[in-house]
Amino acid sequence: MSLWLLLLLPLVGAVCVFLANASIAKWISLGVSTLVFVLSVLMAVQYGEWGSAGTGFASHVAWLSQLGITLDLGVDSVAMLLVLLTTLLTPLCVWGSFTAITSRRKEYYAWLLILETAMLGVFSAQDLILFYVSFELTLVPMFFLIAIYGGKNRAHASVKFFIYTFTGSLFTLAGFVYVAWQFQLSQHGVWSFAIHDLSQFASAMTASEQGWVLLALLAGFAVKIPVFPVHTWLPLAHTEAPTAGSVILAGVLLKLGTFGVYRFVLPMVPEAVVAYAPAIAILAIIGILYAALICWVQDDVKKLVAYSSVSHLGFCVLGLIALNPIGLEGAVLYMINHGLSTGALFFLIGMMYERYHTRDMNSIGGLAKKMPVWSFFMVFFVLASVGLPGLNGFVSEFMCLLGTFIASGSAPTWPGVLGPEYAAIAAIGMVLAAMYLLIMVGKVVFGKLKEPDIEGQHTNLPHDVSPREIGILVPLAALCIWIGVQPTVLTDAMRGSVEDVLAPYPLIVQEQLDKPETVIIIEKEDTHG
Repeated sequence: MSLWLLLLLPLVGAVCVFLANASIAKWISLGVSTLVFVLSVLMAVQYGEWGSAGTGFASHVAWLSQLGITLDLGVDSVAMLLVLLTTLLTPLCVWGSFTAITSRRKEYYAWLLILETAMLGVFSAQDLILFYVSFELTLVPMFFLIAIYGGKNRAHASVKFFIYTFTGSLFTLAGFVYVAWQFQLSQHGVWSFAIHDLSQFASAMTASEQGWVLLALLAGFAVKIPVFPVHTWLPLAHTEAPTAGSVILAGVLLKLGTFGVYRFVLPMVPEAVVAYAPAIAILAIIGILYAALICWVQDDVKKLVAYSSVSHLGFCVLGLIALNPIGLEGAVLYMINHGLSTGALFFLIGMMYERYHTRDMNSIGGLAKKMPVWSFFMVFFVLASVGLPGLNGFVSEFMCLLGTFIASGSAPTWPGVLGPEYAAIAAIGMVLAAMYLLIMVGKVVFGKLKEPDIEGQHTNLPHDVSPREIGILVPLAALCIWIGVQPTVLTDAMRGSVEDVLAPYPLIVQEQLDKPETVIIIEKEDTHG
């Protein structure tokens, strides 16, 4: 089975949706996205590289041969897991939009399918140019989804989202082009944009060059994650986006940044990563604590969950730069788990908003009396997000923190440059997350029933969630339980790819630790002649 089929099918589906009658557009979109999910599951079953460092379903199409630009596809085990996450969330987003989107439906569902193609292109690209085109293409459909179907501040949110992410991506492109240019100089004018070739070449550049390339790459990927202080676009985009836009944004688009760190930063510039890891860790920890404290004072439920994404993804960044298998496996697992639990929370908030037309915790509360099934799922996914043992969030957060904790020079097999102090401070974020999320649940779900006046805003939806909405939430809940109970299925599957990425780091870290400290001695001027 070919990855090209997986990429092009949503694109063909988008054209069909746009040409079809508006009344059947949603059904075509649901059918196409479901078919893509089924095909991705079949590919996962056939995938022969689980647990190894190999690349599966590789294909090569020549494009601009004189510049070494090809259309190469292939996935390692980490990319395959993120492909599955993407193809799962897309049909759920389509299904979840059936009652929420009532105007310009054809364009809406077409943009969702185009967005799916772009996201799958990012995870499966084996050529830098194809990766970058797919990476940037995700901006266009998301821009229109926010700008057309978002809230009252949608224009500002969509423009801010586009400017932040596009500007950061230009620096990333500059870093890619610089590496490719240096490669062709070393190869007497022969260009290549193959990710494997350039990763090997960049890893042999001088430490100074790697440092500049690292900063260029992080300029784009840090915005996408987002990392403090370039995170300010995210809460506004989340708050103003339609429900499906928020789910895709949290579930997949933010993972394009963390995946970029995994795919490019770690293999390309290992010496620079070791040198800058403490600084990156400090920014991640600031983001964890700062965003958690902002969550504590929010009245808008959706904005609270949006800021929680900034906080939670700080743990993912820590796992990435722990530079050991435990941390990196935890980070990849966090990408998947955050997509499931936070995506589900955005679904639930959207369901509440459809009924009450508000997300203000001062105007609504005690919904367990009116919406018991909705309240059950709300409590469940909040517990998954705060890291309750037995659910998915606990495993990934624990592994990220454990990987950071043992990432010290005394680690026998995988020495690192972080250590217990980083993990201890970051762990405060887990406590804060439990507090602000449980306080939110206490206000919205429990206590005295409080409903806003929705006269004139009649909805045909039942008070509690419908069978369709339950059908959206059940698979996400089942996966949260399964990953919480059996995480080794995923960690074993990704281990070969993770260890391959980390292969050069023990030696580089040890060399860094063995360097004698530079002592600067300032001689006092003799004023007595």
